[in-house]
Amino acid sequence: MLQHAANIKVTGTYHSGKELFNGLKEHQPDVLLLDIQMHDQMGDEIAPMLTRNYPDMKILVLSNMEQEYYIKTMLNNGVTGYVLKSSDESILLEAIRTVNQGIQYFDPVIRKQVAKAQQNISKSPTLTRREKEILDLIAADLSSNEIAEKLFLSKRTVDNHRLNLLLKLDVKGSASLIKKAMDLGLIK
Repeated sequence: MLQHAANIKVTGTYHSGKELFNGLKEHQPDVLLLDIQMHDQMGDEIAPMLTRNYPDMKILVLSNMEQEYYIKTMLNNGVTGYVLKSSDESILLEAIRTVNQGIQYFDPVIRKQVAKAQQNISKSPTLTRREKEILDLIAADLSSNEIAEKLFLSKRTVDNHRLNLLLKLDVKGSASLIKKAMDLGLIK
C-alpha cells in the first residue's frame, strides 16, 4: 500500500523485534509503523526501547488491538499515533504524515478510547514496585499468606501493602481492586 504513496519511502519491513533492531542499525525511519503483536516480542515491550534508543524516530502503532488497555500502554511507552489495520488507506497516510510532523494522530474509530485512556493516565495512582508485585499476585488470586510466602514477607507486611492499594485506588475489596487496576491499565 505504501510503495506508491507520494513522499513516503519504505526503508524496511521486519517480522520480529530482533529483525527490527538489526534493521534499525542500518536505517532509522522518520516514522516507524509498529504492530503490538510480533513473533518474538510484544510492541509494548519494544516501544520503550525504541523511544530510549531512537528519540527522534516517531512511532505509529498499526494494530488490530483497539482495547483501552493497549492504547494506554502504548501511549505510556511514547508512541505518537495509533491506527487500526482495518482503517482505510487514506487514514493510514494521513496518520503517517501527521505523526511525521510531530503531531499525535489517532484513528477516528478509537478516539473515544484514546481520550478515556489519556484521562485515566492522569488519574492513575503511582504504585511502588512492591505494590505492583503484590497487586499482580492478588489478581492471580493468591491469599495474603500465599503472597507472604512467595515474596518472603510477613503476612502483616502483605496486609499493609494490600490496605495501601485499596486506599490508593479508592476501593473496598479485592474484586473492585482488580477491576479498577485493570481499568487503569495497572494490570492485564
